[in-house]
Amino acid sequence: MTEHGTAERPALSTRQIYIAIFGLMLGMFLAMLDNLIVGTALPTIVGDLGGLEHLSWVVTAYTLATAAATPIWGKLGDLYGRKGMFMTSIVVFLAGSMLSGLSQNMGELIGFRALQGLGAGGLMVGAMSIIGDLVPPRERGRFQGLIGAMMPVAFVGGPLLGGFLTDHLSWRWAFYVNVPIGAVALLVIAFGMRLHTVRIKARIDYVGATLLTIGIVCVTLVASWGGSQYPWGSARIIALGVVGVVALVVFVFAETKVPEPILPPRLFRSRNFTAAQILSFMVGAAMFGAVNYLPLYMQTVQGASPTTSGLLLLPLMFGMLAMMLISGQLITRTGRYRHYPIIGGAVLTGGMLLLLMLKVDTSTLTSSFLTMGVGLGMGLIMQNTMLVTQNSVELRDMGSASGSVTLFRTIGGSLGVALLGSIYNNRFEDELVRKLPPDVAHKLASGGQHVTPEMLKKLPETVRNAFEAGVTSGVHGIAIGGTVLAAIAFVVAWFIKEVPLRGSGPAAKPPAKGETATDAAPAADTVPAAESAS
Repeated sequence: MTEHGTAERPALSTRQIYIAIFGLMLGMFLAMLDNLIVGTALPTIVGDLGGLEHLSWVVTAYTLATAAATPIWGKLGDLYGRKGMFMTSIVVFLAGSMLSGLSQNMGELIGFRALQGLGAGGLMVGAMSIIGDLVPPRERGRFQGLIGAMMPVAFVGGPLLGGFLTDHLSWRWAFYVNVPIGAVALLVIAFGMRLHTVRIKARIDYVGATLLTIGIVCVTLVASWGGSQYPWGSARIIALGVVGVVALVVFVFAETKVPEPILPPRLFRSRNFTAAQILSFMVGAAMFGAVNYLPLYMQTVQGASPTTSGLLLLPLMFGMLAMMLISGQLITRTGRYRHYPIIGGAVLTGGMLLLLMLKVDTSTLTSSFLTMGVGLGMGLIMQNTMLVTQNSVELRDMGSASGSVTLFRTIGGSLGVALLGSIYNNRFEDELVRKLPPDVAHKLASGGQHVTPEMLKKLPETVRNAFEAGVTSGVHGIAIGGTVLAAIAFVVAWFIKEVPLRGSGPAAKPPAKGETATDAAPAADTVPAAESAS
């Protein structure tokens, strides 16, 4: 380790790198797959354990724990070694999975799901940080594209596997299935991954970790509960919002006072790092908003089953995957990346506008393919925010930086769902009021989220038509809100500077006029001076 805290990256063969990446992919696959499998099993779980009123907490406990733990796992990896922390997070996740499967009541299940979420927080950030250790930024795009390939696999396979296990074995196997996958991941990582670990002697930032956890939990609960379980103006929502904001403000102040902060303020001195976090926030908001409400349209208006509505989003997922793979290969070949987030912002803006073409009578095939533009735009932005972030920091901060991307995307997703959900609800209610008697409209609007497609078929045709028109209008509101978020991302992307990527690649071209030889072909894995000073 140099005096500046930059570790030497070990020289690994291609075979060693691919073995390590395989282990990381298995670990990340656990995190991606879990909620999708469990979601399919939830109705059966409630039938067995009871506690319908607490059903949402089976998902919320996992999500809150994951969001709160992510930046902490990233920092622990920086301090004590990323391989060890990644393996520890797998063990915690598997322990939570086994205990969830053994749960005898809803309270136990919610608690063990929170434990599972704590482990899941280290899976994604740990994998991305380790890739930052194994592979230089110039080569990183193609490996991140491989990891992106797991998203459509998990998106399709999760509900199908969850349904199969629940129908033919037991809902408990929705949790037990994680154990063999996790065990293989542990073995591959333990024996097939070699990292040059440099441990830093420093005290853990307990104050920062506590404040950040409180802030994230409160903000996420405001986004989840506001306007649905509790009115936005209720004392509970206001109190949570105030506590969350105060905790995050104090957290920012506290981070300037400790030697090894959870999220080092110095990282935000880099213009590229800051722009990448804003991009991650905006894309998270737009992505989660669209993915949460498009299936509602497909099930309610087009009569698709829950599984089929997931399959209808495959064009979105494959569009994302294609752009991840293509841009990753092109970045590896050329070393240039700045224009991809800019193009992605423009494509995502256009893709959101295309959703305005969804009508009550739009065919299933057409509506499915209209989602592809959103996926193409997200694929060009999501992978490159991580690339820009990791290229803007030293190796010793790789975990904190990678955790920051995931954190901002998660918070953006929570707030995006809340914001876009409010737009959806307002437009939905306005459309019902316009087409139905006020008493019927308000009754449907107040419980509209709970009108299932099966229930909708039994309603009078006039009411059913109004309801479908309301859902379509609400989705148009989501599209408009998503367009605004995507447009902001497009503007922010222009602030990213084309700082040369560190690491190996094709032979560098001669320096351009006004560019030094060091700028043209940086050798050290440190933050380029031009970027860190920006």
